[in-house]
Order: sequence, then structure tokens, then C-alpha cells
Amino acid sequence: MKPKILIVDDEISTTETLQGFLKKKGFEVTAEHDPEAAVELVREKEYDLMIADYRMPKMNGLELIQKVREIDPVVAIIMISAYGKIETAVQIMKSGASDYLTKPIDLKELLLLIDKCIENRNLLVENRQLKEILQEKFRFENIVGNSSGLNEVMSMVQRVASSNATVILRGESGTGKELIAMALHFASERKDKPFVKVSCAALPESLLESELFGHIKGSFTGAITDRKGKFEEADTGTIFLDEIGEISQTTQTKLLRVLQEREFERVGSNQTIKVDVRIIAATNKDLEEAVRLKEIRDDLYYRLNVVPIFIPPLKKRREDIVPLIEHFVSKFAKENNRKIKGVTQEAQKALIKYDFPGNIRELENIIERAIVLARDEVISIKDLPMTVTSGHEEDEKDEKPLLELMPLEEAEKMLIEMALQKHNGVQTRAAKELGISERALRYKIKVKGVNNE
Repeated sequence: MKPKILIVDDEISTTETLQGFLKKKGFEVTAEHDPEAAVELVREKEYDLMIADYRMPKMNGLELIQKVREIDPVVAIIMISAYGKIETAVQIMKSGASDYLTKPIDLKELLLLIDKCIENRNLLVENRQLKEILQEKFRFENIVGNSSGLNEVMSMVQRVASSNATVILRGESGTGKELIAMALHFASERKDKPFVKVSCAALPESLLESELFGHIKGSFTGAITDRKGKFEEADTGTIFLDEIGEISQTTQTKLLRVLQEREFERVGSNQTIKVDVRIIAATNKDLEEAVRLKEIRDDLYYRLNVVPIFIPPLKKRREDIVPLIEHFVSKFAKENNRKIKGVTQEAQKALIKYDFPGNIRELENIIERAIVLARDEVISIKDLPMTVTSGHEEDEKDEKPLLELMPLEEAEKMLIEMALQKHNGVQTRAAKELGISERALRYKIKVKGVNNE
């Protein structure tokens, strides 16, 4: 299906040029010279992308974005402006545009932006659809954020959920692998069937085998009755094997058979039991290294690694930190009967800079602790643990470049805002402090909603 593009510009020559060019490139293009009429078109028809001029009679570009966003929150929007000032760029991005270009329009650059914006829009649509599906059965309020990393994960969930393929969730501890496993289950046709979780690291080998496959009476000391294992409990549903990298070689052999044949015997029994179960595993281990060291059987690795989903650590998706803070403040303030309205800007900056070795779980614990200990109606820097504040204080003292704390491509927009504010909007100085080129900074300003007030 051809992507649908709506061009809104009062200059007839511009719309005709863009419409002809984009049609030749395979897009379905509609042109409109009146912004009010364009709003009605968006109300009547779904578009993948809108390209609009910043300055038009009747309604300027910012007003147009606001009205369109009220109708379609996920449509991609590229704003065209004759003004290259940073203030204009900031206004455009803050208003909800996906990106912007300055006149005269570079058609090659426009095509690149269109591809990027439509791809991001499709990820947002998939994420939105998935959450709507999940909320019918399960409230996924803890899946918070809108970073490209999280959207990629949710896009994979959307594509894989309906299949019966084995999925392995890979990522550091505390990144939310169990929530993603539940998302896979509740977005699948098995959503009304059991979802059974097993923490493979929490039990010794002797008990883990019984936990997974069950046992019969008298099979070992303490086996006073027959007992079903987790695989039987999960029949027709999903089993989530957390920390799969911790199981012994013996249990690996039996698990391999279940993966291959969907059958097993209870401990102490010769009777084969068949199950229909979807298997989702999770690990924080480097599986390839574990295979090389003979800790994980290579045949088990290939059976588990059918569909790997990599969940990035929180330090690689810092744009999710602020939404997570807001979510946890609301959650724990309610649970602890505290009237906490939020966090101070200083505390927020410290949390954004912190690397969170414990990931989302650590952030959750930090906010819960702060809610309990907060002296005022807002969480201040004094309410945060020293592991967070000591790094923040050292950064302030030494004036370290903000982007040393994260990969450049995922730099948090607030850090750019801080650098621009510090240098009164002078991009050359801000770029120098951030450790990037001025050209790279201008690009970041375009793709992020940067506040330079």
C-alpha cells in the first residue's frame, strides 16, 4: 500500500512541485492550499504524513499542527519554514511536529525525512494498537516510555505475538523482561489461557526439575503426593522461563526435549505427558559466550534463540526516564498516601544523568524510597540516594560534558536544553560543551523537541 501524504501550502507552485515529485517516487499525494480545509481532510481520511508550510493565511503551521494532532495523534508531520532561527525550530518541534525543513527545500533531504518519519509513525501505530489489545485483558501501566528502543521492542512484540514461535528476551536485569513476556502472552490467541512464570535461578537443580516437570508420590524424599509441574499448568497457554541461563546441564537436556517434542515425564514416572505450550525465555547472560564456555548446550541455544528480542538498558533510552519518574511518583504516592506532586528540576537532572545499573527496577526503588522520605510535596535532590547525587554533584563541580554519560545518538533532549540555556542559545558554545559538532547539534535540535526558552 502506498504511503498517503497530505501537502498543505498556500503557494500553488510549491504544492505542484512537491506533489509531482512525490507521486513519481510512488507516494499517494493530496494537495490542499487552505489549512482549514486540510484539517477537514484529516478528519475524513487517514494520512501517513502531512507536509505543511509554517506561515499561511487563516492559520499558521503551529495552529494547524495542534488541530491535526487532536484528530490524529500519530500522523507524521514535517513543517516547512523559510526561517532557520533556532527559536522557530524549537517552536515547531515543541508543537508536535515530527521534523522540519528550511526553504529552499532539498528534495533528497525531504525523501530521507519522509522515510524516517513514516517509519517512526508506523512504530507508534503498532505500539498504540498493541497497548489497546493488551488493555482488553491486562493493564500494562508499567510499560512506560516512547523511546525508539522501547518502540522497537513493542513492534517486535506486535509481530511475534500471534505466532507459536519460541521467544527469548535478552537484556540486563531490571529492564522489564517479565512485562514484555506478559505482553507477548496477552497479545496472542492464548491470552485467555494460563500464563505461568518460573524463576530458574531461584531453585536448586533438584527442585527445579520437579518444579518444571512435576513428580509422582515417592519419587524422592518429601514427595508425599503426585504433583503437576509448571509445564502441565501452562498447557494451552504460555510458560515464561526467567533466567534460563542458570539451569544445569541435566535440566537443559530435558528442557531441550520439551522444546523439540512438547513432551516429558514427571520425576519418577515413565508416563509421557504431551503439552501444547508457548515458551518464552529470558536471560541477562551473554548466551553466545555461555555456549563457547560449554555452560549452555549449543542445540538448546538454537532452540531457544528462534526469535530473540533485545531489551535495551535504561541508560540507552534515557528519554524514558522522565515518563517513568512521573509514573512511579503517581503510583507510590497513592500507595503510601502521600501528596507528592513531582520532583524538582535539580533532582530530575540528577536522575537523567545517572546510569542506573539496576535499570527500571532501580529507578522504581529510588522513587518509592523518595516518596516515603520526602520532606515536602516535591522530591528534591536531598531525597535521592547518594549513589545518584554524588555523581550529579561531581558533574556540576567538574562541568563534565553532558553527553559523556550516554551514547550520542540517544542523547536526552534535556541535556541539550541545559547546554543551550547555559550559553544563552549560542550553538557553537553549547556544541563544544556537549562534545559534538555544531552541525550535529543543529540536527539534534531538529529531531528533538528542544526547549531553548
